[in-house]
Amino acid sequence: MTEKARVLAEKLIRNVNTAATEHQSRGPLYDTVCARLGTGTAASKLGASIDTVAPGKRSCPYHFHYTQEEMFIVLEGTGTLRVDGEMLLIAAGDVIFIPPGPAYPHQIINTSDAPLKYLSISTREIPELVEYPDSGKYATIAAGPDGARFQWVQRSENSLDYWEGEP
Repeated sequence: MTEKARVLAEKLIRNVNTAATEHQSRGPLYDTVCARLGTGTAASKLGASIDTVAPGKRSCPYHFHYTQEEMFIVLEGTGTLRVDGEMLLIAAGDVIFIPPGPAYPHQIINTSDAPLKYLSISTREIPELVEYPDSGKYATIAAGPDGARFQWVQRSENSLDYWEGEP
């Protein structure tokens, strides 16, 4: 393989079977193994990851994005999509579309006794605001020109007045 081919492959190709994984767990509800496929690639507007959620657990808190759009493809197992206060059954082969905005707060829950594996695909809109209805939190995410990310998680009741601290 030429050096140019090696560099191109590194920037453009990820293998879901060999990608580095991260175990994210917070008892008693959350337990997932995640492979962030888009990180380190040439993609700037598209993200992808593979999540494997343990039986009886959730992948992340109930939330919605103000700018990012998401799609989930269930690869293995069964579970439940909690969306807008409803519980929808999901199974291998299902493709789930979640547009941005408060009409579609969502969370994937593994309600089975076997692992639930899905592919997440999302836009990488920055800046982004994410709201967590169960806990009353908001996350603000931005990136500087050098690519450094800024993330701030806060509750609305902790918000300051616009003029706080100004002369």
